[in-house]
Amino acid sequence: MTSFTLTMKRIIFGIFIIAVMTLTAVFAPLVAPYDPLEMDLSPEGRLKPPSPEHFFGTDNLGRDVFSRMLYGARISLSVGFIAVIISVCIGILLGGLSGYYGGRVDALIMRFVEVMYCFPTFFLIMMVITFLGPSIVNVMVVIGLTSWPGLCRLVRAEFLSLRERDFVSSAKVQGIPDRRIIFRHILPNAMAPVYVSATLSVGAAILVESALSFLGLGVQIPRPSWGNILTAGKNYLDYAWWLTFFPGIAILLTVLSFNLVGEGLRELLDPRLRKRK
Repeated sequence: MTSFTLTMKRIIFGIFIIAVMTLTAVFAPLVAPYDPLEMDLSPEGRLKPPSPEHFFGTDNLGRDVFSRMLYGARISLSVGFIAVIISVCIGILLGGLSGYYGGRVDALIMRFVEVMYCFPTFFLIMMVITFLGPSIVNVMVVIGLTSWPGLCRLVRAEFLSLRERDFVSSAKVQGIPDRRIIFRHILPNAMAPVYVSATLSVGAAILVESALSFLGLGVQIPRPSWGNILTAGKNYLDYAWWLTFFPGIAILLTVLSFNLVGEGLRELLDPRLRKRK
């Protein structure tokens, strides 16, 4: 079995898991057997183990964990995708300007990137959310605004190489405006590392959101997310294993799937890696 075949199998497996997670999130109202906020506070309704009636059991308030997982997928995936869109937009804009113009523009942007790297990202996110208040919108925006420096450096490196190519020189001689050269001529040729970085970043953003929700700084209860479902189960590990097992597996599979797709794209799009294999 060739390395190309193995790479494609990893990508297909990752895309399949991502597609399943996304479809279940989109169609959660149709798939979920119960209202995720509906409580059953009777003794027999609380902390019920997995059964045909409740596939993933119930939590300490008698809510159906399977239904909450489906609705929680909406939150976790939305945070991942939107945060990465914000990050990619900032990274492409600043990286493109830095690499194309160079000089003082490059120095100023790179010093700002270095300042961003001085702060541990997760603690910076925690600090900002503490001041702004925990909410899903704040989580999306803050993760996006703090996760662009790595992508910015990748785009800058691509622009530094591409701006010396003949097609860019020809465009300048023809008097084409810089904005059009950047976005119509150079950027399409610099997107390969962007695709890889964006794919990997979605998984990282989901992990950050889950960690914030677990700490009580992300999506607030009763609105379900995988992180706060884990939080609800941490006090019942001895006799309600399903409260942490199922959201943990969902986070693991989703992040692993995005990483498989990202690594697969990196191997396919990087000719140096193909030559080594």
